Amino acid sequence: MREIVRTNDAVLISAIEALLQGAAIEHVVFDQNMSVLEGSIGMLPRRVMVADDQAAAARRLLTEAGLGHELRPDDE
Repeated sequence: MREIVRTNDAVLISAIEALLQGAAIEHVVFDQNMSVLEGSIGMLPRRVMVADDQAAAARRLLTEAGLGHELRPDDE
């Protein structure tokens, strides 16, 4: 799995999930339930993860949707 976005913006996470689902790109949001520990203040960022073989397609999709500035640096 590869992290493509890290944010504490719940609306952005929802938008990214909708884009990825629409493109049939499998993904998982890590740390989504951390709000239980932090008291629901949104301090801890959530991480959008995709399979290694779908990372390039996911990055391209988000860039085309105008969200390229939200992408984590690509290590590979």
